[in-house]
Amino acid sequence: MGLTATTAQAANSPAADKAADYVKTRPSKLHASSSDTFHQQQVISSKDGLQYVPYERSYKGLPVLGGDFVVVTKADGQVASTAVAQDETINVSTTPSISEAQAAQTATSKLAGTVDGVESTDLVVDATEDTPRLAYETVVTGHRGAIPSRLHVVTDATTGAVLSTQDEVVDGNGTGWINGPNPLAINTSGSGASFNMTDGTRPGISCRNYTGKGVLTGTDDNWGDGNGTNIETGCADALFSVQREWDMLKNWYGRSGINGSGSGFPLYVGLNDTNAFWDGTSVTIGHNTAGQWISSLDVVGHEFGHAIDSNTPGGQSTNGVSEATGDIFGALSEAYANESAAYDAPDYTVGEKINLVGSGPIRYMYQPSLVGDPNCYSASIPNTETHAAAGPLNHWFYLLAEGTNPAGKPASPTCNGTTITGLGIQNAGKIFYNAMLSKTTGMTYLKYRTATLTAAKNLFPANCTAFNTIKAAWDAISVPAQALDPTCTIAGATTATNPGNQTGNVATPLSLQLAATGGNGTYSWTATGLPAGLALNASTGVISGTPTTAATYTTTVTATSNGTSNSATFTWTIAPKSACASPGNKLGNPGFETANAPWTATAGVLGNTSGQAAHTGTKYAWMNGYGTTHTDTLQQTVTIPAGCANYSLSFWLHIDSAETTTTVAFDKLTVTLGATTLATYSNLNKASGYALKTFNVSGFAGQTVVLKFSGTEDASLQTSFVVDDTALNVS
Repeated sequence: MGLTATTAQAANSPAADKAADYVKTRPSKLHASSSDTFHQQQVISSKDGLQYVPYERSYKGLPVLGGDFVVVTKADGQVASTAVAQDETINVSTTPSISEAQAAQTATSKLAGTVDGVESTDLVVDATEDTPRLAYETVVTGHRGAIPSRLHVVTDATTGAVLSTQDEVVDGNGTGWINGPNPLAINTSGSGASFNMTDGTRPGISCRNYTGKGVLTGTDDNWGDGNGTNIETGCADALFSVQREWDMLKNWYGRSGINGSGSGFPLYVGLNDTNAFWDGTSVTIGHNTAGQWISSLDVVGHEFGHAIDSNTPGGQSTNGVSEATGDIFGALSEAYANESAAYDAPDYTVGEKINLVGSGPIRYMYQPSLVGDPNCYSASIPNTETHAAAGPLNHWFYLLAEGTNPAGKPASPTCNGTTITGLGIQNAGKIFYNAMLSKTTGMTYLKYRTATLTAAKNLFPANCTAFNTIKAAWDAISVPAQALDPTCTIAGATTATNPGNQTGNVATPLSLQLAATGGNGTYSWTATGLPAGLALNASTGVISGTPTTAATYTTTVTATSNGTSNSATFTWTIAPKSACASPGNKLGNPGFETANAPWTATAGVLGNTSGQAAHTGTKYAWMNGYGTTHTDTLQQTVTIPAGCANYSLSFWLHIDSAETTTTVAFDKLTVTLGATTLATYSNLNKASGYALKTFNVSGFAGQTVVLKFSGTEDASLQTSFVVDDTALNVS
């Protein structure tokens, strides 16, 4: 398996590094074959500290459709969860039975309209269904009346059968075209007598006339006349709407621009059609049946919702899920702008202001059946007309945000008769957006159930309220539980563990690790009555230091977690300074020259006399060096006397490696004493000859601990860790 990173990736990002380390272990959930290569994409950050690291996959050099996955890390870089699109390991021939031209000809027949041309035909592996297949992906361009088309057609490269189609141009139906109150505050560019409708503060955002494709210009910075049939008015509404959506994404969820990388896309107003659409590069706005341009918050929010969907991991979502995503971002944009009832006020209807086709709202998120769309999920939803298929997901979002009977808002019936209390639209949006950041190819209702529940666990690790509300909302629209759904439990009250009465000596270092149970598993600590010279680390719960005054102390420690606290009290008797009763090397068989004892090791580590050179004598300890995935250990239990002035652990280490990288630690040797890691070495430290390694271990005085060397080696290219002449000297 190969592993690469794109230039878009932030250099040395902790999240990227942790994700790369995790992927390198080849976890089974990735379904990795020996011919897979993983390509790390740009890391996406959320306002809540979570990091999303997307990966694309190739197989024997061919792109894999549906081979993508996302590794989610916590604020400290540790892996929180992983979402994987692919279900099976790939094992296919890469020799096609049909030609590229045959695949292209088949693809052109699938465009519902006039074909303008074939943009590309590429050999790929299609892993979007259960069984991966060799296929061609063809992009056919064309148009359906005024609406353009950029259709992706996937054709089986063996049989010639069409496996799937998806158009990048996503239709949208908007509401309202009037924002207010006037004058609207919009960001444009220019000075003096030359102005244009390019947003100078939000890169990529501009408003253009659909007919001539040019940015609207003027001699002053006043745009539109309040008449909805005027192009300038339509553009003023459009810029205001996308600027509010941009601000909502930034201030509520920490997203940088529409594309997530600080940029957006242009708007075109003037399409001669009762429609609006996103085509993969821009948003185009048409008119209602009265000729008014439909540039309102929820129309523009809906279409740029498609842009956000396209520019998050996994790309454009599938039937039903895609249109509901647009509706959700339209509702979020309205909520953020919070206009009064005279304008495009916050609501959960689509088409409530402009009366697009003369029959009122097009969709009702709180009760989709009001316009004949399904309230509840069923197995037929993926094959339902795309706007109608949005009904259940819109219904789920309303229940999550507002509940079944919100004050001052419409009631929302559930499919199972349950009652739900909503989390508020901002929290509902946070959960859905974070689920989008971990989406993979071919998102469905069923996958979004798992993704949103996982997002809630990552966002609210100490509280199950959001998790339980999400679950109840999915149940309420009849989306069944999935095998990969996580669970959520609340930890009990915090209890500090009493470590028992302690003893020590003046001038002899001490260390005591405190422990607790309950809470959320993470504790903060305080202490009173510590012996003079000792201190407590509030975050780790370790009391350490060197006592200075002989006495008996009554010590109380308190652990706090998840809003609950608990204390434990014990005595600490510090005696006068003791003499060093047993100086010398405390390790047995330090040069490995006699029988193995008191060392214990995995097979092949001890007893070596050839293949490597000893530092002194004839024998040494040799860990790893196999060139395959392997772990070796070497350890000895040692008692370290108290009362001495000097405590030093040393050993001689030689590292040779066939690895050629100068940046990636593939093979590692970790040295621990007790629960403390003293050092980690790797193939990056390879050198000729031995090097002396020395550590001050005075903090272990008076303890019996295990000295352990643990070597790990990955699947290829050997690294040998050779240790000799060990010593733990006290004096």
